[in-house]
Amino acid sequence: MEAIFEFVQQHVYYAPFVIFFLLCLAGLNLPISEDAMLFISGVLAAQNPHYAIPLFLGVFLGAFVSDMIVFWLGYRFGDHLYDIKFFNRFINPEKVEKVKLFYAKYGVITLIIGRFIPFGVRNVLFLTAGMGKMKRSVFLICDFFTCLVSCSIYFTLYYIYGEDVIHMTKRFGFAAFVIFLLVILVLLFKKQQQKVS
Repeated sequence: MEAIFEFVQQHVYYAPFVIFFLLCLAGLNLPISEDAMLFISGVLAAQNPHYAIPLFLGVFLGAFVSDMIVFWLGYRFGDHLYDIKFFNRFINPEKVEKVKLFYAKYGVITLIIGRFIPFGVRNVLFLTAGMGKMKRSVFLICDFFTCLVSCSIYFTLYYIYGEDVIHMTKRFGFAAFVIFLLVILVLLFKKQQQKVS
């Protein structure tokens, strides 16, 4: 990742295209972090303000196209992805089943909340949405707006605060995930109580 950062620092005019391309590769489940790309974009934009808009567009469009690729893979191949050796290394059937349960119970809310959880949760959400045959137009619209909002927030934070915000982002991401789980547990508990009554 440091080599990428050095390259785009020296050739900032190529950075939006490099970031877009790398994020598209991330859609194929290659280990390229959207969060790292947002950080690089935000910091580069702070150092080169006249490139701020192209850098934001590169990271936002890259993230959105990446989400579409992951969703399409899940939609097109479904459970057959487990049989493809390349994807089998990245897909955990237990996680996918858990996420399927969340989608079954809470629908699009799972996607909307999940979009804001950084560091490795998103691809499983998008893949599972595809595997569960979520309506394509619903996924596209929801993901477009949540991707726009989340990229705007993280890009702006990195633009203003740089490295200092990484620790805050990790804490926020973990906190958001914990809150999401607590909400689900409370809802499950209430549903169970209604069945008993």
